[in-house]
This record gives sequence, structure tokens and C-alpha cells, in this order.
Amino acid sequence: MDYRSAIEDMTSETYERLKRAVEIGKWPDGKPLTPEQREATLQAVIAWGELHLEEAKRVGFLPPKPAVPDGDEPRPLNWRPQERKESESR
Repeated sequence: MDYRSAIEDMTSETYERLKRAVEIGKWPDGKPLTPEQREATLQAVIAWGELHLEEAKRVGFLPPKPAVPDGDEPRPLNWRPQERKESESR
């Protein structure tokens, strides 16, 4: 069985178990994932999601930012404290 066939035939239960293993860094039996296992498992989770899930439910999905109405541009934050007026300091 090749990689694509394995991904296509993977059950949703297996997908959820693999996804959870990547999230917590451990297999269901408690053994930690090696960096190589984590990478391969994450690739399998992403590949399965591409084939079986709608875009909004896939790993790593970020919804589009809402449009900013005209004239309501976001302003940068000012991280410097404002100067106190002489009358406020008393």
C-alpha cells in the first residue's frame, strides 16, 4: 500500500488519534513522539484533512479577516506613556 492509499483509507478515528498525539506529543499509550514521528504524523493529519474535511475544519485553518469599512482604518497602538499635564501631576 502506498502513502496516498493509506491516507485515503484512514478512518476518522485514526485521524483523531493521530491529531491528538501531535497536539500532546504522546502516543495513546503515553510514549512520547520522536521529532521524526511528530513530523510524519502531522503530515498524515494534514493530508487526511485535505482529502476528507471541508476547509474550515482542517488543521491550521485561519478564517479570513473581516473587511475594514472605509474611513475606519485601524490605528497603531502607542506603547509610550503619554506625557502628564502639569495640572494632572498634583
